[in-house]
Amino acid sequence: MKLYNTKKGTVIEANGNFYAVNANWEKLINDESALQTANELITNATAGDISLIEELLPVIGSNQELWACGVTYLRSKIGRQEESKDAGGGDFYGRVYEAERPECFFKSTPHRVVGNKGLVRIRKDSTWDVPEPELTLVVTTSGKIIGYTIGNDMSSRSIEGENPLYLPQAKTYDGCAALGPCILLTENPIESDTKITLTISRNNETAFTDTIALSQMKRTPEELTSFVYRECSFPNGCMIMTGTGIVPGNDFTLQSGDNISISIDKIGELVNVVA
Repeated sequence: MKLYNTKKGTVIEANGNFYAVNANWEKLINDESALQTANELITNATAGDISLIEELLPVIGSNQELWACGVTYLRSKIGRQEESKDAGGGDFYGRVYEAERPECFFKSTPHRVVGNKGLVRIRKDSTWDVPEPELTLVVTTSGKIIGYTIGNDMSSRSIEGENPLYLPQAKTYDGCAALGPCILLTENPIESDTKITLTISRNNETAFTDTIALSQMKRTPEELTSFVYRECSFPNGCMIMTGTGIVPGNDFTLQSGDNISISIDKIGELVNVVA
């Protein structure tokens, strides 16, 4: 079952049908029994068609926070070490990859997040920029993972590579993240063989593409959530990006006009254009 946040309200997709329902979006995605609640909402609703989800909004709640985790895949560790070696910071990424405590950081407030088909940005003071395709967790106030969405963690490799202490500037700015197109509600944790695919198109040609399975993650979604929730409360729930395993080569950087497509099995495809 999937949830869509649209300009006209909440839409639920079930068994190939779409249902416009009367539900507060933020309360629904912070519901411990969201899947059961969604099933109850469509019981007496009239089925519609795909036109109900033509105008999508970001799936994050207006009072939620977006957090992120880094260096959760081996390829990410190697990429971070490569970009920071000249600054002498490469060892930090090797240590955090092996450490008990993962890298967790605040990513964005809702007003800096865009939805499907929204414009993401690269910083004007950055020279090396990439999208980071990430499975993103939908977590309730109590820390329960009730669903999954697709995240694009826009990142300045030049700024972070210059000094690891510049991470907040490399990661947090207007248009720094995209979430969507929907939230997948499941009874069981998402399967480890689920694949994430990133494709970047430039001038109608593929400039980069790669795929990775969630099984390549060093840490589990539950582990990452437990660290984000240590000593932090989230009255309206939280969304957590789980890190990327796809890192374009050192010779690639995003340009204005690039089209970014991130797909995750069973969730769908998140498409954004670089402003």
